[in-house]
Amino acid sequence: MTHSEATRAPRALITGEGGFTGRYMAARLAADGYQVWGTVRPGESVGEDGVPGGIATIAADLLDTQALAHAVETVRPDVVVHLAAVANVANGDVSRTYIVNVVGTRNLLDALARQRHVPRAVLLASSANVYGNATPGVIDEAVAPQPANDYAVSKLAMEYLAKCWNAQLPIVIARPFNYTGVGQSTDFLLPKIVEHYARGDRTISLGNTEVSRDFSDVRDVVDAYARLIAAAPRGETVNVCSGTGWTLGEVLDMLSGIAGYEIEVKVDQRFVRANEVRHLVGSNAKLRSIVGESVCTPIEATLRWMYDEARKRVQGG
Repeated sequence: MTHSEATRAPRALITGEGGFTGRYMAARLAADGYQVWGTVRPGESVGEDGVPGGIATIAADLLDTQALAHAVETVRPDVVVHLAAVANVANGDVSRTYIVNVVGTRNLLDALARQRHVPRAVLLASSANVYGNATPGVIDEAVAPQPANDYAVSKLAMEYLAKCWNAQLPIVIARPFNYTGVGQSTDFLLPKIVEHYARGDRTISLGNTEVSRDFSDVRDVVDAYARLIAAAPRGETVNVCSGTGWTLGEVLDMLSGIAGYEIEVKVDQRFVRANEVRHLVGSNAKLRSIVGESVCTPIEATLRWMYDEARKRVQGG
């Protein structure tokens, strides 16, 4: 990109750029012609493959209002994608979950509202966990949230908090259902299972394998986010999902076919949560009405991608 092209290119700010989703989001927006900046926590190492080349990072913790204001004034973003959060449902530090996800988001919105250059789109990543065990069947945005854990409560609180800035900022709230891909931490379930198969482990300890989830590919999720910020449906809340549910038992069957052997599952009660959301499958009708039809990667293709990359890593290739 030449200097003149760079000065004309729209500017994007991604919070949590060094995280799993942030890396894919940064690459997608750069491919779409944006100049991309991303926030990382001070001292955070994103690794050699963490942030795509040519994309700038700014050290700014969500809880440091001065650093956040400086980042916003430096970038003067045309679009903002807010991904930084405490993202693991089972995270043990409950107070940090609330402070980062609620107060941190407030700090960001306040900094954006105070700058002279108003973005044309601000996407906040919430979570389909806000629905909890709300209903059997497929969940659309009209379903009343019933959060069943602290992470979900913190995300719903963030959504309500954002309403205070609806008059000042063009906010759209995305509620992604479960998604995965290469680079996601093995603290999350599907990467954990894939890693066991890639190592050739004969047994794995899991919780309830009958829970049903709507799994998407991370590349499809950032595609939806990019399309949403292009459409900028101000004040809307939108599910981001595949619309198809899979049990963990079905996921295990797919991976057995990919890896060529069956793994023995041992149920570990430590992984069976009393407040487990049993069935979480979303409707993507509203998303499609806003951004149009898009490619939906089959979950088996995502698992094969993850397995192949994990095997390369395990084998040192």
